[in-house]
Order: sequence, then structure tokens, then C-alpha cells
Amino acid sequence: MLVAGVDVGSTATKAAVVGEDRRVLGRGLVSTGANVVRAAESAFRQALEAAGNEEWEISHTVGTGYGRYRVPFGNSQVTEIACHAKGAHYFFPDTRTIIDIGGQDTKGIRVGASGEVLDFVMNDKCAAGTGRFLDAAATTLGIGIDEIGPLSLRAQLQLRITNVCAVFVESEIMSHLAKGRRVDDILRGVHLAIAGRSIALVRRIGIENEVTFTGGVSRNPGMVSAIEEKLSTRLNVSPDSQFTGAIGAALFALEKVEHDVRAGH
Repeated sequence: MLVAGVDVGSTATKAAVVGEDRRVLGRGLVSTGANVVRAAESAFRQALEAAGNEEWEISHTVGTGYGRYRVPFGNSQVTEIACHAKGAHYFFPDTRTIIDIGGQDTKGIRVGASGEVLDFVMNDKCAAGTGRFLDAAATTLGIGIDEIGPLSLRAQLQLRITNVCAVFVESEIMSHLAKGRRVDDILRGVHLAIAGRSIALVRRIGIENEVTFTGGVSRNPGMVSAIEEKLSTRLNVSPDSQFTGAIGAALFALEKVEHDVRAGH
């Protein structure tokens, strides 16, 4: 018995194929772009290929993320809040707080002992504290987005970035460069500014250990370090952290199939 989850985010679309033993068998990751349906199908195909399976072998597929209703082959939909909680609990059963930073939004989720959502808070109106803010900084400095995290870890100074607006951060970075500041010090300041903004958001629902970091930005080691420094605690980060929502969706699909089997459907 195989199930799948497809998480259609604003920036990236992720898919996961999970077996009845709850093992992740295949993953798919593509840029969402303008065609949400095509992105969902591409990520799903990638995950199937990685798992070595065909579409007809999948018993149930759950769509999640902002584009969850645009997954044409999806059998049901579950919110990304619930899927991230389910996925984070799967990786780290003692998770009580989730910080999820994606390309366009930041979420804080408080979860109970069995991974159920107790409370959540979300910033989706502004790029401050999201991956888009990091993109703006990387573009301004002419550095690849994958390079900025490792570079920030080489900082020697605690440089303060006061502007958390993605529109105005460019002028602040240019001003620091004009003063002869080092690029890695500027980047550390950028990461700490985002960390501060994200933590302030999550504090509204209360931060309890263990804290699990999910979403695409969790792959950035500079961001992990900045949040750990601000929180004075170690973060849980799975190698599959970017797929947390998709894996959570697949686990919901598995529960649905198991329930139907028990009910004799």
C-alpha cells in the first residue's frame, strides 16, 4: 500500500511517496512557477520515479499548501498547518513548537504530544522574515542564494540590520558596503534580522521546547545558527525539513486508507 502527499508552496512544490510502514520512499521538488497544476504533476512524477512506482499503485494522495485545490490527481486536501505539524512530529516526536519559514511566509505552530495543532500564527502579508527577504539580500550582493548561509557563518562582527523590509534592505546593504563592511558580516546581520522577526512572530503563541525548524529556509545553515543564537536553544532540523508538509500530507493519506480498510470500504 502506497500513499502520496503534494505540498504546493508559493515558491517550491514538494511531493513525497510513503509506504505502509511509514517510510519515505521517494521525494520530488520543483519550482512552483506560474503553472501550479504542472508543478504539482512534475513533483509527483519525480517522487514516483525516485520510489520506483507507478501512479496506479498510489492508494490515496493528499494535497496541501496554498495550491492544494489545484492538485488534479489529489483525493483530498489538508491545510499546510496540520501537515507541517504531522510531519514535524513524525521526524521529532517531542516537537512542541514549529518555526516554518518558506519563500513567501513564516508560520509558528504549537503542537501537542501526538502532533495535533494547538495554536498557530502566520505572516503572509509581508516578505519580512521570509525567504524572499534572503533572496533580496543575495541579489543585492550578487551572491547565489545557496551561498549566503555558509558565508554568514564566517562573520567576525555582529552587524545590525535595522530594516526588515525586503524593499528597503537593498539600500541598507549598499550603505554597509559603501562603509567597507565585509559581506559575511552583512549577511550575518541579515540572518539575525530575519531570525528576530520570525521569533517575535512565534512568541505570540508561546515557544516551548523542542523547537523544530521546517520549510525551505531551514536548509540554510546561517538561518539555523541565527535562530539558535536568538533562542538560546538547539533546533531540530531534519535532512528532509523542506519536505515536512508533503510527508505530513502523505501520512494523512495513509491514515485515511487505514481507516477505510478498518471500516471495510
